[in-house]
This record gives sequence, C-alpha cells and structure tokens, in this order.
Amino acid sequence: MASAPTTVTITGAGGQIGYALLFRIAAGDMLGTDRPVRLRLLEIPQGLRAAEGAALELQDCAFPLLHDVDITDDPLTAFQGANIALLVGARPRGPGMERADLLAANAGIFGPQGAAIGAVAADDVRVVVVGNPANTNALIAAASAAPHVPADRFSALTRLDHSRAVGQLAEAIGVGPGAIEGVAIWGNHSATQFPDVSHARVDGMPVLDALAERLGGQDAATAWLDDVFIPRVAKRGAEIIEVRGSSSVASAANAAIEHVRDEQRGTPWTSAAVLSRGEYGVPEGLVCSFPVTSDGDGYRIVEGVGLDARGRRRFEASVAELVAERDAVRALGVL
Repeated sequence: MASAPTTVTITGAGGQIGYALLFRIAAGDMLGTDRPVRLRLLEIPQGLRAAEGAALELQDCAFPLLHDVDITDDPLTAFQGANIALLVGARPRGPGMERADLLAANAGIFGPQGAAIGAVAADDVRVVVVGNPANTNALIAAASAAPHVPADRFSALTRLDHSRAVGQLAEAIGVGPGAIEGVAIWGNHSATQFPDVSHARVDGMPVLDALAERLGGQDAATAWLDDVFIPRVAKRGAEIIEVRGSSSVASAANAAIEHVRDEQRGTPWTSAAVLSRGEYGVPEGLVCSFPVTSDGDGYRIVEGVGLDARGRRRFEASVAELVAERDAVRALGVL
C-alpha cells in the first residue's frame, strides 16, 4: 500500500450523488485497494450538516484505506493539495429558467472553484465535472484555473451516457453488457449527444449485424437505432426522473467512479468529454465528448474513427450546441 494518501475533493458532497460516491471511494472502488485516500468535502453552508453526517458514517465504516475526512465551505481549503477533484455540486435548471440564466448561475459556482484549483491544488491534479451542463461547466472551471493548471487536466462526465448506451444494446441483443465494446458518445452531455454504435462489437461481431439478426433485418435495426436507441439514451435522465421521482444518483456516482478509475488506471476505450485540440473538426478549446483511451496518465482522444454522413450530422449538431453555450458564457465575461 502506498504511504501517502491521495487527496480527493468532492463538491456538493452533502448531496445524493456525493453521498453515493463517498463510501465507494473510501472502499477503494475508484483508485484501487493499494491507494489510501484523504477526502475533502466541499459544501455550501446549508449543506454542511449533511456532509458532517456522512463523515460520521464514514468513520463508523472504519475503511482501512480512508486516511481522514475534512469538511468545509471554503474552496481554498477544500482544494488544498487536491490530486483528484470531482465537481458534483451545480445549479439545476429551475422552472422557467432560460439557458443563459443557467449558465450564469453555474459560472458563479465553477468559476471560483476553478480559481481555487488553480491556486492551491496539487501539481498533478485531475478534475472531472459531473454537475450539469457538465461540458461547459468544465470549460468555465478550466479557464478559471489557468494558467496554473493545464486545461487538459479538466474533463466532463459522459461515461453515464456511454454505460446507458451499452445497457440498451445489451438488452436489445440479449447479451451481458460485458460482451459489448466500441460504443462512443460524441458531443455534448445533453439531448443532442450522439451515441454511436457503428464501430461497436458484441463478442467480436459488429453490433449492427447482431441487431439486424435480432430485430429482423438491417432496415429494422436502423429504425430501432434512430427511433428508440438514440432518443432513449439521450433522454434517459428524464425517464428516470419520471419513473423514480428524482434524478439519477447511483448510476451517476458509478459513472464518475469509472471515469476516474479508467483515467487513473488505464483503459483501451471509453467515452469522456475532454479538451478539443481540433480533432474531428471540433473547435479548439471546447470540452467535447469523444472516444478516448488512457494509459493511466489522463485521457487521450482516439483519432481516425470514421463517422458516416448520418453520424457526422448528429455530431455537428451537438458541437453547434457546445459552441452556442461557449458563446453565451463569453457574453457573460466569464471566458
């Protein structure tokens, strides 16, 4: 076991997703059973008591990997020496709230958090934004951390969309999720995202062929992808709210853990929203979802993945939404 604990900062730690994260991180699910952790919990003043209660439960679990837990409402204290930061807390969209209002509200959260990360986080800090609109919130935080933290240390969560896509395919084909590989999420973490299966395989067989066999032909498979699969993956969060009565919690926490795990420990392929350097024609500087790989030292975009005309149209529509969000934030004077 390593002697020095990894400092993990979680914002919105008193909320439901934060609560779902804490115990799995302390148990070693995110970084492995060879890395002790120090948890720093950042909350707004109204959420401190909930975070304090979670800290009491963490103590009662007596996790061998958990070095200590600190709770604060001060970003400079929370991000001091942070090696990994999960930015979970965000302003949700309320009734009648326009997109510009939502972006402005979140700029007031992620701007100061990014500045604190730039001021006091560890030199090797990696940041994943979970709170929506995640891609643009990551852009805001990265801009606010500059020049002290490279922008490519910031990413946004589209692993939940990736896992949702795998789960829907597995059910449609009649296999376990572990049999499916090569799914990609392109674009924004929003209803415009493009869940792409054109390069996916199931037990070595193209997913498109497996769907055609299962559904009665290629036309039926294409219709299912366009009319059922893509809309359901993109709107799965709304479906869960309607059925469950509240938003995705455990699945979002699980996706955040898997995102950090694979970034830290390596993976040959997954999906994540990362900084664009112009790949696939995406404007440089946007935080956009791509297929990515990792050798344990951060995500890198997988290049050379083909997109047909149908896929390219969907991807470009999602990128256009990201550009509009960026421009709206610029108009606020944030970037």
